[in-house]
Amino acid sequence: MEFTFMHNNFNVLDLDKSVAFYKKALGLIEERRMSAPDGSFTIVFMGDGRTGHQLELTWLRDRTEPYNLGDNEIHLALCVEDIEAARKMHKEMNCVCFENHDMGIYFIEDPDGYWVEIIPKRK
Repeated sequence: MEFTFMHNNFNVLDLDKSVAFYKKALGLIEERRMSAPDGSFTIVFMGDGRTGHQLELTWLRDRTEPYNLGDNEIHLALCVEDIEAARKMHKEMNCVCFENHDMGIYFIEDPDGYWVEIIPKRK
């Protein structure tokens, strides 16, 4: 029996803002969108165009309060060829929230407070 990763889900308050953030910050593209017939939710699947793994952004019409992320120990991780260029762009976007220079990684924070780890591509 084999299992394959499909997606991770983040619930978001402002879907357009989140889609724009992930496009600009990580180059993710919208691969699929679905909405409930009654308009109660919309789901957007974002992908990197290279792997099958997706980020599912879920917007719920009746949600008006920010999500409680607790200790926010759950995060996504993406690797990048040129981590210094990525860090420069993310600092310009003012979304770098933590840097670990000893490990050579850093984290960015999305509009809803979710953290994304940025890792240099290992050679």
